[in-house]
Amino acid sequence: MIKRVLTERIAKTLFGGKAVVVLGARQTGKTTLLQSLSEQESNRLHLNCDEPIVRTQLQDVNLTELRNIIGEAKLVFVDEAQRVKNIGLTLKLVADNFKQVKLLVSGSSALDLASEFKESLAGRKRDYTLYPISWEELSAHQGYLQAKAQLESRILYGMYPEVITSPGEEDELLYELVDSFLYKDLLSFQGIRKPDVLSKLVQALALQTGSEVSYNELSQLVGVDKNTVSNYIELLEKAFVVFRLPAYSTNARNEISRSKKIYFYDTGIRNAVIGNFNPLSLRTDTGALWENFLIAERMKLLGNHRIRAGMYFWRSVAQAEVDYVEMRAGQLRAFEFKWNPKAKKKKPRAFLNTYDAEVSFIDRDNFISFLMPE
Repeated sequence: MIKRVLTERIAKTLFGGKAVVVLGARQTGKTTLLQSLSEQESNRLHLNCDEPIVRTQLQDVNLTELRNIIGEAKLVFVDEAQRVKNIGLTLKLVADNFKQVKLLVSGSSALDLASEFKESLAGRKRDYTLYPISWEELSAHQGYLQAKAQLESRILYGMYPEVITSPGEEDELLYELVDSFLYKDLLSFQGIRKPDVLSKLVQALALQTGSEVSYNELSQLVGVDKNTVSNYIELLEKAFVVFRLPAYSTNARNEISRSKKIYFYDTGIRNAVIGNFNPLSLRTDTGALWENFLIAERMKLLGNHRIRAGMYFWRSVAQAEVDYVEMRAGQLRAFEFKWNPKAKKKKPRAFLNTYDAEVSFIDRDNFISFLMPE
């Protein structure tokens, strides 16, 4: 099992008296991680909400029924909690009336859970996001040299745990992941009323990786209004499929301030959506894939270590660009991504003329420092 960076941090929270809520896409290892933590308590209860009988028991349950369900358990692990309607109220009953119970909750979507938990467990919980395997975790598990040797494979097939540990089966596993959590899970939510539109939209976003996204253009492309596009993208974000990177601006007149780019949390999922696992040497989107991979991995690094930082890109009205800009502890840093170490590296003068910032070029020879704790 690949050890996760969050393990010790979550354990301290759980055994320190607070409820733990872990969100993240399906198959990122939430159940495995939380089961390993729950095993530290001999008297425990695992409630898998994928099972219909569990969903029925937990939905709109009263206190007497809840006492019967929990019994003498000292730790309760509620797995895939988003599957239960009004689960926030049930968890509030547990937190209010079972002070001796350590509460572990996992969810594969922030579609409903975030607002429910905010109200029901306010001040009594800690939230964590479990991403696919990070480069730091991969390197610790396999060793520096072996991890670096499979860089191209990780860009093509991504960082889901089962994909990493099943060489030769990556394509099949990724197509299964896309069919199950990306479409079946998402389509089960009320907000998705047009399955064909969702499929077209995800493919359009995959083909525009690394480019600025126009909701107007997307609406024309997939045949729905701009508001529907916006709503569907928000749902994709909450299901941990894609994330938005806003433009950095201090409201200077020569800067783009409202634009956004959209990236996939995992490049393997992105490639499965468009059905392209060709080697990087045969692709026309290598630069965009490299950019997506690095930014997603940087997000994992910051998230896993609870580092507060603003993540952006930058572009001027005159089309000068910086791939990635990070504001952290009051310091502005800029990064340009080049897959080829020999590619021409030109400093972004327009950006440097506007901001006092450090600029670094990240390529396949020096990328590791960008993805590891400082």
